[in-house]
Amino acid sequence: MASFNRVILLGNLTRDPQVRYVASGRAVCEIGLAVNHQWYDKQSNTRKEEVTFVDVVLWGRTAEVAGEYLAKGRPVLIEGRLQLDQWQDKTTGEKRSKLRVVGENMQMLGSRGDGGAGGGGGYRSQGQPQQSSAPQQGGSDFQEPVSSNEMPPSPVDSFYDSPPDNEVPF
Repeated sequence: MASFNRVILLGNLTRDPQVRYVASGRAVCEIGLAVNHQWYDKQSNTRKEEVTFVDVVLWGRTAEVAGEYLAKGRPVLIEGRLQLDQWQDKTTGEKRSKLRVVGENMQMLGSRGDGGAGGGGGYRSQGQPQQSSAPQQGGSDFQEPVSSNEMPPSPVDSFYDSPPDNEVPF
């Protein structure tokens, strides 16, 4: 029997990312994501909204980028897979479980001037950039920030510089 485990979430961070490192030296970052669902209730004739809070874990370079460029409230798109964690509660002895998302791709959304980080760069867990359909801000001619609200360019910006005409691979 075939199976498919893929999750795509677009939401806002509920807290600032904090990067830590496991014994092997690999970076890990746990983030919280608030995902909104809006609909119109015909019975009450009102617009309703439901918020779902999702725990996401990022690994490797993706975790480091999240810790450096993202902040609470910033919009981000996460693509990954569901993972069920199970453990025994130390105080009660009960078996516990938690469903979370293991983020494999991360796309920072919004602009750099939105009071935090981000800005259209994308990262795969393997550390390879992902082309963004959003317009890039900054790029190779990005100037140093003039206020503390602006962040330096995303490390993926240099990957989006257009190659010279004689180096186009097609």
